[in-house]
Amino acid sequence: MIYNDSKYNNSWDIKSLNQLGEFRRGKSKHRPRNDKKLFNDGTYPLVQTGEITSANLYIRRHSAMYNEFGLKQSKLWSENTLCITIAANIAETALLGYPMCFPDSVVGFNAYPKESSEMFMHYVFTYIKKSIQNSASGSIQDNINIEYLTSLKFRIPKKNYQDKVVEVLSCLDSKIELNNRINAELEAMAKTLYDYWFVQFDFPDKNGTPYKASGGKMVWNEELKREIPEGWEVGTLLDIAEYTNGLPCQKFRPTGNDFLKVIKIREMHGGFSSDTELVRSTIPKKLIIENGDVLFSWSASLEVQIWTGGKGALNQHIFKVTSDKYPKSFYYYQLLNYLQHFKMMAENRKTTMGHITQEHLQQSRIAIPPKELTVELEKIIAPIFKRKMINEIENQQLAELRDWLLPMLMNGQVKVGDSAENKASYKIEEEMRMAAEPGSR
Repeated sequence: MIYNDSKYNNSWDIKSLNQLGEFRRGKSKHRPRNDKKLFNDGTYPLVQTGEITSANLYIRRHSAMYNEFGLKQSKLWSENTLCITIAANIAETALLGYPMCFPDSVVGFNAYPKESSEMFMHYVFTYIKKSIQNSASGSIQDNINIEYLTSLKFRIPKKNYQDKVVEVLSCLDSKIELNNRINAELEAMAKTLYDYWFVQFDFPDKNGTPYKASGGKMVWNEELKREIPEGWEVGTLLDIAEYTNGLPCQKFRPTGNDFLKVIKIREMHGGFSSDTELVRSTIPKKLIIENGDVLFSWSASLEVQIWTGGKGALNQHIFKVTSDKYPKSFYYYQLLNYLQHFKMMAENRKTTMGHITQEHLQQSRIAIPPKELTVELEKIIAPIFKRKMINEIENQQLAELRDWLLPMLMNGQVKVGDSAENKASYKIEEEMRMAAEPGSR
């Protein structure tokens, strides 16, 4: 099978992917893989399949590091190596942003410079990923092997034309990466502010000085087993917000063209797709999600996010978190900070399923400041949230444009220099110009 065979590219050579570079499997020989001896005082970054899946183009974050003992049973791969997952979420790809190790559930690809590039191969796999996943689906454990990868056939243009295709697509991905880095900084800024005020208790006192650091009165609270500022109360997560569970989709199948897309945990991670389930739009209004709503997946993956994927319907196993008492930044970060406690509860029950219920929310204990203080912080954090949302929505538009161009560039239907590509380039340049202008957002 030639994955991109079309009447538009029949002048391109048919090649097996191993003619473009070298595929080598990652290494993780030691068992068990989570042995602490591999990681104590580690300094060598280790990337896992989940971090490859969550990366957009480059992998620039890692959560684990091998020590010398760990490195000996693995391998340190060079920057720009293309990582391809062959187990779990198969055929996901991203390039190393710096030298890292990876396990044998990942294949590394290094291009022959005269034949191709790691970046071009990333877009090849992005183009054929769905087909690979469909071909592996249904096995006992969905996976592929290195022999499968190296035997795949593709119509490949000349190297200089590959580079032009990469230039167009990577320009879009680079803007997405820039927005992601800006958003990471914005999130860190907002979280730091929140923790400074409501975790360290150094909110501005009546003189404008940090409350606790300047000697503000603290009182011992027996329920929390710690000191909190005088005048603060102790309550639950249910005291500051309402948690509305989603709907069972099978009861609300659409009967016509009037429908909503369903937000499940998968959509929380990757947004809507062609596989997203649909329900009729006449569902209860409280179960309709708009940009800016706070979502809490209480089963399987315990995570909190501010939704930016567009109007949709909430699936069961996810709470919509709202409040008519306190501003969004307060109940969002209170819940986010409490997640670690919920995860410890799930771990103690020795189950991968979170199943955080209304009862667990009622049993929670948090320090609650005077409402006017939460409103003051909201005035500072709300513009940060708004800027983040603008960037995330823009990223979705850029990703849609990239995904629209990708198949046409790969099958030769659109040539670099055609009006469609020029339109994409114009849009990218305009977006970058706006981002560079002070106050443009």
